[in-house]
Amino acid sequence: MKTTHQFFAPCPRGLEAVLATELETLGAAAIKTTDGGVAFSGDKALCYRTNLQSRIASRILWKLADQRYRSEKDIYDAAYALPWQEWFDAERTFRVKVSAIRCPLRSLDFVTLKIKDAVCDRFRAHGGKRPSVNTTTPDMRVYAFLTADTATIYLDTSGEALFKRGYRTEQGEAPLRENLAAGILKLSGWEPGTPLLDPMCGSGTLLIEAAQMALNIPPGAERWFAFEQLKNFDKALWDTIYKEAVAAEHPKERLPIYGSDILNIALAAARANLEAAGLEDVVNLKQVDALDVAPPAEAGLLVTNPPYAVRIGEEEKLAQLYPKLGDLLKQRFSGWRACFITADLRLAKMIRLSASRRTPLFNGALECRLFVYDMVAGSNRKVKNPAD
Repeated sequence: MKTTHQFFAPCPRGLEAVLATELETLGAAAIKTTDGGVAFSGDKALCYRTNLQSRIASRILWKLADQRYRSEKDIYDAAYALPWQEWFDAERTFRVKVSAIRCPLRSLDFVTLKIKDAVCDRFRAHGGKRPSVNTTTPDMRVYAFLTADTATIYLDTSGEALFKRGYRTEQGEAPLRENLAAGILKLSGWEPGTPLLDPMCGSGTLLIEAAQMALNIPPGAERWFAFEQLKNFDKALWDTIYKEAVAAEHPKERLPIYGSDILNIALAAARANLEAAGLEDVVNLKQVDALDVAPPAEAGLLVTNPPYAVRIGEEEKLAQLYPKLGDLLKQRFSGWRACFITADLRLAKMIRLSASRRTPLFNGALECRLFVYDMVAGSNRKVKNPAD
C-alpha cells in the first residue's frame, strides 16, 4: 500500500495560485494555498515527480511534525521524538533553518541550536554517532516554521533550491530566479507556439524557461536531489519517473522564441547559458537596442525584465527609457501583449500606457510588479489575447 505524506512547496510570493495549478496537474492531493507556498499530500513517487518537474516551487519540504509549543524545550522534545536515524546516515551532514511569524520566543538562533541538538542527541541515543553540521553545503536540510503556538518541522527533499536548474554558467546584475521567470510566463498567458520576444534578455533566463516549457524538458533533469541520499530512496522508482519524463520531451527544433540585448556581454552570457542547457540551436538571439527592435511576428508576447537603477545616474536614464518603450509598443507592437517585471514602480506612470494587470511578485527579497499591457492598433484598449 502506498504511504501518503504531507508536503509543503514554498515559492516566490505572488505565484501561489500558479503553483497550486501545477501541483494539481502533477497529481498532488489535498492542495491548500497559503502565503508563500502550497501545502499538499501524496506518495513518494509524487515527491520525486514534483522535484523533477515543478517549474514554480522553490523546494519540496516533507512535513515531519506539527506540534504546539510554549518553550524551546517543547520544540526540542518534538524534534528529538522524530526517528532521524531512520531517514539518513550519521555520515550525512545537515543544517537547521528556522523561520517564524509572531513567535513569542526570544531567539530563533537558540531554537535553531535546540533542534540541532535534538537531531544529534537522537542519533547518539540510537547508535552512538552523531552527524556533523554543515551550514553551507549540507547533505540534509531541516526546516522549522514557528507560529505563535505551533512548531512545524520539515525535511527538505530537494537539496539546492529548485530554481537552480543546473545549467546557469553566467548571470547578469539582477537576474530573475528561474522559477519566477517560469511563473511570469504562466501569468502572462503565454503558450508554447506563441511567438515570444525578450528585447532586454540579459543572461537569457526567460528565454530558457520558455524553451524548456515548449520542449517539455523537465526543469530538474540536469541536477541531483536530496531525496537521493535518504535511506528510503527507491532508485528503481526514481529511474522509472526520470526516464518517463525525459522520454516525453519534444524533439529540439528552432522555436519562435527571440531574445536581444544592446550589450554584447549580456548576449555572451545568454549564449553560454543556452549552450549549457542544450538550447543554443533552439532560441534566436540578436544584438540590438531594445528601442530599435522589430516584432518577429504579427502577434505574440513581449516579456522582459528591464535593467534596474543600481548605480548613480541610472535612475534618470531609466526615466527617459520608459516613455520611449511605451511609444515603441504603440507604434510597432499592435496585436501583442507586453509584460514587464520590475522593482521600479515608476514604470507604470512613465510608460504612459494603461496596464490591464498589475501583479505583486518577489524576486528573492526584492519586491516587484508584473505590469501587463494589451496592445491594440491606434489605442491601448484592453483586448483578449488568444493565449488566455
